Amino acid sequence: MSNLLVTGGAGFIGANFVHYWLGKYPADKVVVLDALTYAGNEESLLPVVGNENYVFVEGDIGDQTLVESLLIEHKLDTIVNFAAESHVDRSISGPDVFIETNIVGTHNLLKAARQVWIVNPETATPNHRFHHVSTDEVYGTLGDNDPAFTEDHAYAPNSPYSASKAASDHIVRAYHHTFGLNVTTSNCSNNYGPYQFPEKLIPLCLSNILADKALPIYGTGKNIRDWLFVEDHARGIDLILKQDKLGEVYNIGGHNEWTNIDIVKLLCEIMDKKFAENPSLAERYPDATPANGKKSLDLITYVEDRAGHDWRYAIDAGKSQNELGYTPAETFETGIDKTIDWYLDNPEWWAPLLKA
Repeated sequence: MSNLLVTGGAGFIGANFVHYWLGKYPADKVVVLDALTYAGNEESLLPVVGNENYVFVEGDIGDQTLVESLLIEHKLDTIVNFAAESHVDRSISGPDVFIETNIVGTHNLLKAARQVWIVNPETATPNHRFHHVSTDEVYGTLGDNDPAFTEDHAYAPNSPYSASKAASDHIVRAYHHTFGLNVTTSNCSNNYGPYQFPEKLIPLCLSNILADKALPIYGTGKNIRDWLFVEDHARGIDLILKQDKLGEVYNIGGHNEWTNIDIVKLLCEIMDKKFAENPSLAERYPDATPANGKKSLDLITYVEDRAGHDWRYAIDAGKSQNELGYTPAETFETGIDKTIDWYLDNPEWWAPLLKA
């Protein structure tokens, strides 16, 4: 496999995957298909612009004709499907687009892959792969002492977002068992790292500290998430694509369970320390809370919990470790330090998004 279609490649995880792949496999061709919705940012791909093996196409995964033409024109043998609406709050206030993109869009993508790789004898590609990127949220919620999610855990989604992802997972599975499409699926922990849209917890808190704004925490802040550095996620997908077991599901986790409030407190402590140790940061960010001698912790503000807020997610990545040799390279402490430094060094990327 050497020619990839990366859908949603201008989004947070997709863009990081493109950087990872072209860096590790410079001879491979990567075609990015992205609809450039609010969370898709072509600027995230600027580092690979000019690479002769990189192509960007603005378009929708629901456009079956477009997808088929890209698969044929570029002789693509692999699809890595990151394209999805992914914000839980937005799925509560407006679920329709989640159904359209995550379910109908994924189905149209599958239809295009089947048509080109299996049905059409002129373009049939036996050694193909459709890799679907999903989430641990399809498994529902855990109690404090419940064992972490394994691949055999029953699906029990609780939000329109997770329900739409669960549905797409089942459709991908069905296309393997019914039509013989070569598929794999990965369910991952909460990702963090460079290029994450600032509506998400970590970049939201970082940008708010730099603007001396409140850090909103749902409920008690004790909800638990398992966090995965985005490059570790890319490595996990790489390992899945290199194995030949088809129809398999793999959980990719970071072995990093943190409560939301503890994450925010850690961010505050690291930011205050960085400003104290580097006076030039106060010159670059004069409105930042620590630039004015105040404690970032004082910005924490508790707000009403959101509807259907799952209590805990935790990934058991034992299958990935045993079958793929996967282990995360980053701890949360090392990954979050790299993430904070990236946001401090790249305001030209995230600041326009806040204004928009």
